[in-house]
Amino acid sequence: MKVLVAPDKFKGTLSAAEAAAAMAEGVLRVYPDAEVRTVPVADGGEGTLEAALAAGAQEHTARVRGPLDKDVTASWAMLERGGTRTAVIETARASGMLLAEPSVQTALAAHCYGSGQLIAAALYAGADEIVLGLGGSAMTDGGAGALCALGLEIYDGAGARLPLGGAELGLARRVDGTRLDPRLQTTVLRIAADVQNPLYGPEGAARIFAAQKGADLTSLEVLDAGLRRWAALIEEATGRDVNVPGAGAAGGFPSAFLGFTEARLESGFELVAELTGLDAALDEADLVITGEGALDEQSEYGKAPLGVADRAHARGLPVVVVAGKITLDPRRLAAHGVEAAVSLLDLAGSPDEAFAQAAKYVTWATQQALEGA
Repeated sequence: MKVLVAPDKFKGTLSAAEAAAAMAEGVLRVYPDAEVRTVPVADGGEGTLEAALAAGAQEHTARVRGPLDKDVTASWAMLERGGTRTAVIETARASGMLLAEPSVQTALAAHCYGSGQLIAAALYAGADEIVLGLGGSAMTDGGAGALCALGLEIYDGAGARLPLGGAELGLARRVDGTRLDPRLQTTVLRIAADVQNPLYGPEGAARIFAAQKGADLTSLEVLDAGLRRWAALIEEATGRDVNVPGAGAAGGFPSAFLGFTEARLESGFELVAELTGLDAALDEADLVITGEGALDEQSEYGKAPLGVADRAHARGLPVVVVAGKITLDPRRLAAHGVEAAVSLLDLAGSPDEAFAQAAKYVTWATQQALEGA
């Protein structure tokens, strides 16, 4: 029997690779002679880099400017396949909330200059295409900081160079893209963005997501006004309307690239599936096991585990799910081809116990799911 194990991370406890290893152990307890293949997956946010590394990408590091100006060391990866060099970058590694504490000051001042520096590192390394994974961002600067790292110049009404940060965008009056790195026009830029929020407005980047970064009601208005000004400047400079669905992801990060490059928005899970060779692995499998920290209603909107399940179901493969917590109705799980599902909370005495010994319970839950399937 050939078993494919393809989970996402169990956030806060296990990486996708660690979860996959624990699930594989559970498989072998039930089927000692099984051939188990692990393919960690992600939905295009945090975990995308790890999935690429598990698929054979080479890890690189760069010293970059963090979201609040303190230098940080950030990883990125290069995956070579079929003569194409694909760089994989997570904006969270250089510009994420793991590098900043939520506060009004963070929400107003954070920027993504460091993410632009990672893109520059990938360009210098000869990337033919760059996959940008979004999620966990600290900034609400519309991607302006990243483009500044790549040569864009933004000026205020007095002709002075605009400081970085989302709050400053409201003072922007002119952009000059003549010094942008020309390789941005010849390198394929693929942005993983599953959210459909526009750049600004009631459902935009500031009003929907900035509170998570520490913004209060006043700073939400400041940030939203800055994104409106940023969109107006982009349209003035390029003729492009960037207040489109998906542009509000990661503090509006995609808008800068939709305006000044030929970047395209793509499904995060679809991108990761391509990077990891998921379809080829599914073609060889007899049974599929997937999961993540929580399976709930949000899981049906582009999350990796049900994406894996749908692909397996389309091939007629049985699917087993293991998750930290499962609140999705069993009938809805069945519609995705899931034949058995076990949560860590079913087995652990408490959430704290499941959290503290996640790997043990993932292995046990996998064993229980297979024995009961």
